[in-house]
This record gives sequence, structure tokens and C-alpha cells, in this order.
Amino acid sequence: MNTKLTLRMDDSLIRAAKEYAKQRGKSVSRIVGEYFLTLGVGQSDEYPITPIAKSLRGALKGHDLDREDYRRHLEQKYL
Repeated sequence: MNTKLTLRMDDSLIRAAKEYAKQRGKSVSRIVGEYFLTLGVGQSDEYPITPIAKSLRGALKGHDLDREDYRRHLEQKYL
């Protein structure tokens, strides 16, 4: 059964989320639902976590990484 949920977010984030969903051919609701599933919320046999996803969970725990680290990684990868 699907039930309506209202989320309150910044207008610019909502616009970005809608564009992101549109580019992927999904609804914002579906993307939010899939995100919660990746967190392990409401896990059931209907939506099992794949072995690859399980193996990645907690892989960066204890590492002090931030947005700048990720930016540097992308620069090295694509430049």
C-alpha cells in the first residue's frame, strides 16, 4: 500500500530533485524511497540489499573525508 508523505525542503533543492528524477525517468517519491532502502530502512524480502551494496556499507567509516577530498578525486579522475 502506498501512502502520501509530505516533505518540506528548500525550494532550490526541490527543483534540483525534480530535475534529477526527470533525467532518470523516475519520480521524486521513488528516488526518496530507494534512498531510504539503501539506508536499510524498512528492509523486507521485497527489497533486499544486494551483496555489493552490503559490502560497501561502512567502507568509509572512520575516514575523515569531506567535499574537498571528493572534488580533488574528480579532478584527478577527469582532468
